[in-house]
Amino acid sequence: MNQKELRVSKIKDGTVIDHIRRGYALDVVKILGITGKEKRVLTIAVNVPSKCFGAKDIVKIEGKLLNPQEVNRIALVAPHASINLIHDYLVVEKREVQLPKTFEGIIKCINPSCVSNSGEPINSKFHIKQEDPLMIKCHYCRIIIEQSDVLDQL
Repeated sequence: MNQKELRVSKIKDGTVIDHIRRGYALDVVKILGITGKEKRVLTIAVNVPSKCFGAKDIVKIEGKLLNPQEVNRIALVAPHASINLIHDYLVVEKREVQLPKTFEGIIKCINPSCVSNSGEPINSKFHIKQEDPLMIKCHYCRIIIEQSDVLDQL
């Protein structure tokens, strides 16, 4: 085996989240609510060499398929990630994560006076103001939230 070759074991069934920005794999795991106490194999690879990005992170989760809400949450911290669905050790579907222009109910507004925090039956709603670095704007109070604050709200 070439010493520069990466060897990470394959998973039988589940999801591989590839092309995560370097240093964000643990945030992706947090977003998914994975603690490590679940009875499934979880592989986290950090700072893996990448031709496109220089370095990237990878998360492999045995026995878990992601729902659309989870994919949208991942897009907030890893907008260039790809989601690979694995069945019987083979990739059966590959999707690119896409940062939605508008998203609802994924994070909470940081403004305590925002109507979405008032106890009314209103979901938070945000619009993408800037993608890199991420900046979002609350639909209701118009406050701008930067990427570091977005991570705290996930």
